[in-house]
Amino acid sequence: MNPVLFELWRGNVLESVHRGRYAVVAGRRVIARKGDADDVTFLRSAAKPFQAITVVETGARDAYGLTDEEVAVVCGSHHGEDVHVRAAGSILRKAGLKPAHLRCGVHAPISADAQRALARAGRKPTVLHNNCSGKHAGMVAAAKRLKAPLDRYLDPGHPLQRRNLETIARFADVKPSSIRLGVDGCSAPTFGMPLTAIARAFARLADPFGADYEFDVPNAMMRHPHMVGHPCEELMKAVPLEIVGKVGAEGVYGACVMGHAVGIAVKIDDGNARALLAVVVALLGRLGLFDRTKRAALEAIVRTEQKNHAGKVVGRLRATV
Repeated sequence: MNPVLFELWRGNVLESVHRGRYAVVAGRRVIARKGDADDVTFLRSAAKPFQAITVVETGARDAYGLTDEEVAVVCGSHHGEDVHVRAAGSILRKAGLKPAHLRCGVHAPISADAQRALARAGRKPTVLHNNCSGKHAGMVAAAKRLKAPLDRYLDPGHPLQRRNLETIARFADVKPSSIRLGVDGCSAPTFGMPLTAIARAFARLADPFGADYEFDVPNAMMRHPHMVGHPCEELMKAVPLEIVGKVGAEGVYGACVMGHAVGIAVKIDDGNARALLAVVVALLGRLGLFDRTKRAALEAIVRTEQKNHAGKVVGRLRATV
């Protein structure tokens, strides 16, 4: 059983806990770990920065003139706000494609404000409101750039998906054949590997070992965190242009400190996301890379009080890394 990483206290009673595991990598070396960090973990949406690197490597960014905001939304699990929908749609238009090319499915915007705006306008959600529409717009644009079939761009054997697998393997420093494949919520392939390998991939994202353009993706995320979505937006805004973070479904998070080749990977066993930000911030604070002001800015984004509907503090929350 993995250790407790997060506690919720009501009064002086421990009411709930979240167990999990984590790994911290500096360069290629694991410098901290807890729990079964060698267990296979699916990256889910934490893979998006690496999938965006594939989009850039195909030449799609330059060929279609994608902006930093559009590169950032390719990395995002966005909330379906107008700015996100416009960015995903712009990627498609620039590539001469249409929303009908996307195979990620339709769901209501994550943003309650965006849901209400649609209802007031008497409109229904479209595929562009899917929180993965940016990634899919980038992928289908890259598939077109590769002159590969557009209708099968999600097949694991598709040239684009083979490139995605090679990209994540390169950053994680593992063999592509060692990576377990699954199907993500948006129908794209997702990648399973030890948590230590995920942390290593994020460490290399912070200190790319290849072409200079590999910095384009993390830089786009840091410059436009609102395109990436919560809770990554809060983390990257707390210490601007120094941290990249990307959440994944089922309690997964990957983060890195730019210029230090330090990567962090966290998995909460029960899949509950409420523990993630507190655990990631606690791990970042232990690295000794930030001064008091920056540590305080990071700590300020973590919720430490549990309040009821009347606004009364009824409990406290804390990471136990």
